[in-house]
Amino acid sequence: MSVRVLWFLLVLFVVILAWSAYQPYDLATWALEVSPAILGAIILLLTYRQFQLTGLLYMLIFLHAVVLVVGGHYTYARVPYFDGFMSFIWPERNNYDKLGHFMQGLVPAILSRELVIRFNVFNSRAWMNFFIVCFCLGFSAFYELIEWWVALLSDEASESFLGTQGYVWDTQSDMFLALIGAVLALVLFSRWHDRQLVQLRQELV
Repeated sequence: MSVRVLWFLLVLFVVILAWSAYQPYDLATWALEVSPAILGAIILLLTYRQFQLTGLLYMLIFLHAVVLVVGGHYTYARVPYFDGFMSFIWPERNNYDKLGHFMQGLVPAILSRELVIRFNVFNSRAWMNFFIVCFCLGFSAFYELIEWWVALLSDEASESFLGTQGYVWDTQSDMFLALIGAVLALVLFSRWHDRQLVQLRQELV
């Protein structure tokens, strides 16, 4: 991915972040939701010269950041146009949070795949894919623990941050969607990702 495109994505992210910060539904929830996106952007900026990533991964990270920032502005239970999203499975609730948890499996899958390939962690593709899926499930479970800890610490922000909307199986369905996202990422993007890794190696030589 060219430097111009990366700068465009960065500027676009800053614009969307600024919009999100303007009169959010709940300021504490906004800060909790967007902090991973801001932290990720800072890490990518600081490590760009030493460790560039593939264009596919940069684009997926950007899309995931946008999902987080939009959810932070409205809170996940109030994002417009998502009241009917996947209502055939989860009726009578806003399911934008389900999109967020799907991305929570999809994007970390390609991120972890890129790292383990570039650092030659595995000799077997089967074990690599198994590790990636387990990593994404572990990451999803850890995020659910963070939501639980936030709920224990803050009664005011907990309901907006958790976004359960009264659904008793919300945690389990969130992790299941992360699992689906991780598996789909490996099925749909692996060949494309492999080509980009080869291209990136040639550019860095």
